[in-house]
Amino acid sequence: MLLVLVAAIATGATARADGPSLGASLDRALRAGGIDPDLTAALAVDIRSGKVVYSSNADLPLRPASAEKLAVSFAALRLLGPSFRFRTEVVGDGRQQGRTWLGDVALVGHGDPSLTLEDLDALARDVAAWGIRRVVGRVLGDEQHFDSRRDAPGWKPSFLGIESRPLSALSIEEIPLRDANASAAAAASAFSRALGRHGVSVVGRPGVGRAAPDGISLAQDLSEPLKEIVRHMNRESDNFVAEMLLKELGASVARRGTTKAGAHAVLQALAEAHVRLRGVRIADGSGLSLSNRLSPSALVGILRAGADDPWIRDTFVDSLAVAGVSGTLEHRLERRPTRGRVIAKTGTTNAASALAGFIRRRYVFAIVQNGSPVPYWTARAAQDRFVTVLARS
Repeated sequence: MLLVLVAAIATGATARADGPSLGASLDRALRAGGIDPDLTAALAVDIRSGKVVYSSNADLPLRPASAEKLAVSFAALRLLGPSFRFRTEVVGDGRQQGRTWLGDVALVGHGDPSLTLEDLDALARDVAAWGIRRVVGRVLGDEQHFDSRRDAPGWKPSFLGIESRPLSALSIEEIPLRDANASAAAAASAFSRALGRHGVSVVGRPGVGRAAPDGISLAQDLSEPLKEIVRHMNRESDNFVAEMLLKELGASVARRGTTKAGAHAVLQALAEAHVRLRGVRIADGSGLSLSNRLSPSALVGILRAGADDPWIRDTFVDSLAVAGVSGTLEHRLERRPTRGRVIAKTGTTNAASALAGFIRRRYVFAIVQNGSPVPYWTARAAQDRFVTVLARS
């Protein structure tokens, strides 16, 4: 089915629509004041036949905003698997003597974007279960699983701390940070306090360091399965989660926990799924980067590849927001014939607006609009008109 679809897109890239009446209606839907038609691209395909029912600039690579997360979620589910779990570990460097641990303990992060203070409390409880009541050493925060870059290529300086938390392999959502490099130190301090609540006193001051390679595993926390993390990421358009997933792809596939290595893994996964990659650039995971480029052809290819893969299909499709019901579409497309029938990923920055997804069992579509800036309320209204016309057809 996917190969048929790709061929249909390739041969139908210049077609306006399936029938003059529908085509004219969809053209009118996309027209909006302040939206440059030369920087507007859209594609709609009949799922059952693979026939292109509308195409305008379908191969034009544009900034996709948060529709970028579709590429990351597809690659993560394919390469890591829906059951993958992030790991956070407590590693002791030393030995236990009675009720005392002689040496340091390291809180080792492996990129869990959902790590909480409650998780630290559970880890501290497990350490106390060894009978340890005193640590003659320090608690160290180890964030070496990822590189030391805290933002991503192409980000504006203002994005860090506002659009996303700093990108550290050891990060806890509830803890405020004094600067971009404070994640590991803050986590170590929080874990030291958690140990204290469970009757384990720590002599040394918490800090940042690296776990001993031959250390003893004292406790381990596993995140929820990746399918749950991806659902949250796509429905709520969580930038930090997307970036952490991208770095984990780099760490798992290329053994380098970097944005660049993760982006390469995403492109490989898309190529293997026969997604059209003409002009495609993956610069980050969230879509914040000004360097990202995706076309409607690529977005439709990603959506269909995810929906056609029996291993990830249910997880991938279920991760999308539902019109009028959930996530970033909870207050959009709330009436018939779109409510509950359109499932999609949204995308909004000041330079881009996008909507890509499915009209259940009938159409797969993608719309991307760019500008300097894009009037996003006007852009969203045009997207909603386009999708409503398709739903009624």
